[in-house]
Amino acid sequence: MWAMGAVDHRAGTFTEFEAFVAGAAGRLLHVAVLLTGEPETDPPTARRLLAGALARTYAHWRRLRADDPYEFTRRQLCAAYARTAWRHPAGTGLLARLSPQERLVLVLRVYEGVAEEVTAAQLGLPPERVQALRGGALAKLRAAAADGDNAA
Repeated sequence: MWAMGAVDHRAGTFTEFEAFVAGAAGRLLHVAVLLTGEPETDPPTARRLLAGALARTYAHWRRLRADDPYEFTRRQLCAAYARTAWRHPAGTGLLARLSPQERLVLVLRVYEGVAEEVTAAQLGLPPERVQALRGGALAKLRAAAADGDNAA
């Protein structure tokens, strides 16, 4: 019975993937929430983006499980956001002031701690542009914080 071996192998693969999701999904969902600007209590777009990224990760799981599946999933999540950001409202909160590209750069560089060169390669931008986007985004956030302090 050849199916028995195949089922056992897939079951092991699924178990490994399930363990990855259990460990990484919370952080990845937070990345998606930061990108979409949705409230953490009800982030339907962020959940949809994450589900798609996790589906692509599972499709490549055999190859990825020896590498870094978190990085692959985060890349898929960011790429999906970049492709669809124009369809979604800016959301709420401080990051709503930023363009989708600024959000991507800020979330990758500041929240996730991804190196500038890696961020640039992932987004298809020169490192100088990533640096400029990060600087502009931080300046906008500082200005917004200063306006908030002045209004109080």
